[in-house]
Amino acid sequence: MRVKICGITKPQQGQAIASLGATALGFICVPTSPRYVTTEKIQAVIREIPKEIDKIGVFANLSQAAISDIVSACQLTGVQLHGDESPAFCEQLRHQLPNVEIIKALRIRNLDHLKTATIYTQYVDTLLLDAYHPQQLGGTGQTLDWQMLEEFRPGCPWFLAGGLTPDNIIDALTQLKPSGIDLSSGVEHAPGDKDLEKVALLFTKLESIC
Repeated sequence: MRVKICGITKPQQGQAIASLGATALGFICVPTSPRYVTTEKIQAVIREIPKEIDKIGVFANLSQAAISDIVSACQLTGVQLHGDESPAFCEQLRHQLPNVEIIKALRIRNLDHLKTATIYTQYVDTLLLDAYHPQQLGGTGQTLDWQMLEEFRPGCPWFLAGGLTPDNIIDALTQLKPSGIDLSSGVEHAPGDKDLEKVALLFTKLESIC
């Protein structure tokens, strides 16, 4: 199972989290986010981590040209679209970046939102389901209604996100079988400042159920 730790801002923390077992690191490329990092900061983190670690930029309502520029400058392996991007936008970006994983993040409030998620499956490589918040795009600490997701079979890989912590991860993975998990606020001291003890505890918990 893939384990993505999102909102990385510090090179030493990125290196430590990769060594603890993360398969992917996420970088927030949304200027309004408290976890926002510049291209230069992303490059500084990436220099310190193994090449096999997935490096995913998180974008919201940015142009395809701007996304492509950042992907190229930072050598990102994945793009996570966390805004109002349409299936057509996702498909176009997928053609523009054929060797880059395209992830569409959706904030799920109800079953209708969940049905919308399945529309994207033929246009992206991976889905990410996050908790709904009217103002914030992610990193809210709120959990999804896991019961609503018990029968979710999208036909493509998917990440479970939204309020995951070392304390609730076993319950989440006992109830659901996602392809990967995505954590941010659940392993932080403060936005962008990761708590390495919590990250280590997360992987200890994951080992206990593998």
